[in-house]
Amino acid sequence: MSSTSDDLPLLQIGGPTGGAPTGGGCGDACGCAGDDGSYEIDPLTCGLDPDLAALLVNAGLDPVQVEDIAHLAVEEDLDQGVDVTTVATVPEDAVATGDFTAREAGTVAGLRIAEAVLSIVCTDEFAVERHVEDGDRVEAGTKLLSVTTRTRDLLTAERSALNILCRLSGIATTTRAWADVLEGTKTEVRDTRKTTPGLRALEKFAVRCGGGVNHRMSLSDAALIKDNHVVAAGGVAAAFTAVRNEFPGLAIEVEVDRIDQIPPILAEGADLILLDNFTPEQTREAVELVAGRAMLESSGRLTLDNARTYAETGVDYLAVGALTHSSPILDIGLDLREDEGQDADLPEDR
Repeated sequence: MSSTSDDLPLLQIGGPTGGAPTGGGCGDACGCAGDDGSYEIDPLTCGLDPDLAALLVNAGLDPVQVEDIAHLAVEEDLDQGVDVTTVATVPEDAVATGDFTAREAGTVAGLRIAEAVLSIVCTDEFAVERHVEDGDRVEAGTKLLSVTTRTRDLLTAERSALNILCRLSGIATTTRAWADVLEGTKTEVRDTRKTTPGLRALEKFAVRCGGGVNHRMSLSDAALIKDNHVVAAGGVAAAFTAVRNEFPGLAIEVEVDRIDQIPPILAEGADLILLDNFTPEQTREAVELVAGRAMLESSGRLTLDNARTYAETGVDYLAVGALTHSSPILDIGLDLREDEGQDADLPEDR
């Protein structure tokens, strides 16, 4: 990842003035260069490096969406223009290397997204050394990512990058615990739409990093007929028929809370049946009744302690909203290398 010119200065979001910096840039392809070739830009509107964007695409993420989220995170921290503590305590030309390090064991997710935050703040030159990949299990003390850049930029980006990295790694770690319990069975743990507004794509990515699978991303991906839809439509058969007629070919999942509701749903041709608050014994009975004619998903009553019991009934999925709405963060920190400090060199490439 090369800068556009060896003599272009770094953009300083944490600089002494609150206005948009002049100089720097992330390459002609991002569109931040003016018609005369100058770089007078707001770093919060500059596109991501193409190499980083390609990595995000390979991870199943939309680079534009990731960039928007990274922009918002940085904007929240720079609401009044500058990082006043960093500007006051760090010389403008200081350069440092910092290590993003796990403080506890877990599964990592969000490294490339943290890099997106860094790429917005450190708009010109910075170097990244990747020690692990998203989805890797790590122990306490493991270095995840090392970054060399202007110290002001690194400290300005620190909390925004860590907020995302800790949050997503926490989700991946929780998901990995469920996936480990289910190992050796056919059952997979999957998420729900109980996600943080604006962060659904990232949180569902973290679930994948932890070994889980995704349920629908939005209300448009598939139909899920729940109790309120049944009431509004005048019955489960009426609701199913209405969806099938309006959206032919769309996968339809139907929620039930009693065994006797399953046969008519099977007769209608449901693709997947959601067993709401079934006991393990009721779940086993449902599996035997369906006999492979539809997929089955358990929801409610689920814990890590009983997950294996449910899996051994033969159900296909465990729906666990807690993966995204209740996972604690994974503790990760950024440590500047004291032995290098201001003596580190700016990278020629990033």
